[in-house]
Amino acid sequence: MTIIITTAAALIILWGLFSYNKIIALKNQVSSAWSDIDVQLTRRHDLIPELVKTVKAYKDYEKETLELTTLIRSAEESHSPTQQQQLETKINNRLDKLILLQEAYPELKANSSFLQLMQALTDTEDKLQYARRYYNGSVKVYNTKLQQVPDNLIANLFRFKDAEFFELDTPEMAKAIKVDMND
Repeated sequence: MTIIITTAAALIILWGLFSYNKIIALKNQVSSAWSDIDVQLTRRHDLIPELVKTVKAYKDYEKETLELTTLIRSAEESHSPTQQQQLETKINNRLDKLILLQEAYPELKANSSFLQLMQALTDTEDKLQYARRYYNGSVKVYNTKLQQVPDNLIANLFRFKDAEFFELDTPEMAKAIKVDMND
């Protein structure tokens, strides 16, 4: 009888260790995936001020460029996915207005710096979209693990919390910025 109780206790402890370690691995995967998003956002935030400088040469767009620059500075601070998403929505709205200037200024369309920056920004947006998908997939797996029986017992015992998805306000925002420079 003692052997059965000892074996059962050992199995429960082993299951607890395995479950805890799996949750930690998934939590670290979510952190790593968020880091990938952060890298792409940083790259994006580095490109936008250069784009602003190029556009300023063609039009005094001071209010929009100042607001965009201010948003970029605040977005570089550490935020939760929800806060970051709100900032990125504002940045995208300002960036859309800046990109529309190419239609009013054909010489801007022909500017090689502008073209290179737009290509780099488009590439970054594509990478950001992939990073966002990977992050949200990692969050889904992690949150599911925290909610499944019996793993939820370990999750509750060690107070693991669900991770936040990095969602966008509108379906249009989920698409990468596309700029057609061939019009």
